[in-house]
Amino acid sequence: MPPRLIALFKPYDVLSQFTDAEGRSTLKSLVPISSIYPVGRLDRDSEGLLLLTDDGGLAHRLTDPRYEHPRTYLVQVERVPDDEALEKLRRGITLRDGPTRPAEVELLPDPPDLPERPVPIRFRKSVPTAWLELTLREGRNRQVRRMTAAAGHPTLRLVRVAIGPVTLGGLAPGQWRELSESERQALAVVRGLETTTPRRPQSRRHPQNRKPGRS
Repeated sequence: MPPRLIALFKPYDVLSQFTDAEGRSTLKSLVPISSIYPVGRLDRDSEGLLLLTDDGGLAHRLTDPRYEHPRTYLVQVERVPDDEALEKLRRGITLRDGPTRPAEVELLPDPPDLPERPVPIRFRKSVPTAWLELTLREGRNRQVRRMTAAAGHPTLRLVRVAIGPVTLGGLAPGQWRELSESERQALAVVRGLETTTPRRPQSRRHPQNRKPGRS
């Protein structure tokens, strides 16, 4: 039997897990399938694409930072970043757990077409906001939020829209779908990376917090 491969639009205020001792909202209320688990994580206050599978090998390949699989986010930030702030993000920013890898960053001319969040972002009339499309190839704990804050533009809303070749594909918050055959084939290439030598991690003075795929 082929592995289960599911794309979910994780809503705001839902934990990326199936159980919670404190009674908070979890994936169990959204995906009634047993024996699958999330590939990486999205924080409770983040939204967007979360992959779920029962293929442990694929989950490992997608979350191992050595393989640098891209994760793309739409990020609403305070104020409009200038070229200097964008360049800081592109070059990489030194955080408490060491320098980040370079990121792909684009300032969007218009807000993206996203569903309304159930809890609106804070609004200050005197402080404009802007949207960035940001692609990372590592997944440290709350990395996107820490990077934009370090560049002087705190994150207000964070939505992951792609993991490698897989996108949200029209899902609404709380909806999920089985991956298409073309998406499965693209991920099969990832799953078969045993013949590819991963990039050796750079030696850093401060070890990174390597909680995979969490933002």
